[in-house]
Amino acid sequence: MKALDIYLQNVRISKAKKYIRKNDAVLDIGSVDGVMFDKWKGYISKGLGVDPTLKEKIVSENYILYPGYFPEACPKGETFDAITLLAVLEHIPTNQQKQLAEGCFQYLKKGGRLIITVPSPQVDHILEILLKLGLIEGMSLEEHYGYKPEHTEQIFCSPMFTLLKKEKFQFGLNNLFVFERL
Repeated sequence: MKALDIYLQNVRISKAKKYIRKNDAVLDIGSVDGVMFDKWKGYISKGLGVDPTLKEKIVSENYILYPGYFPEACPKGETFDAITLLAVLEHIPTNQQKQLAEGCFQYLKKGGRLIITVPSPQVDHILEILLKLGLIEGMSLEEHYGYKPEHTEQIFCSPMFTLLKKEKFQFGLNNLFVFERL
């Protein structure tokens, strides 16, 4: 990853951490290489990540990463205090979003938090320019399909979740949603 990719990733990770409680068990959907868990070492009790770009299972002292798609690749019977989806929803096809929400409900403990960041649609144009200039690697940019952040509340709605927090950050180009499992 290039410096700008790392900066943008770090901003999302920092935003999410504000809603992670000390000693939470965290599931990260779209974990890539587990960098979030490395940053949270000593703060969370355990981390489990799922990412389709991984070639093989990775076991670290504070996390395990599984190759594949959520929820299929996630070990059965696990539950978590928090689930993160940082810059992931814009990669999930519309016809798979209900299954994603149901999987989050299944793996999240009652009262647990679902923390989501999603870029605004105009970010795709900015990322295309930055990619052409060689300033970013544009991780899976070809999968973006113009996801609208306002759909997030419809996907993760009652009776499964309640919205705790919604805000824009990075000059309105990114969106944060924090839900609680009912």
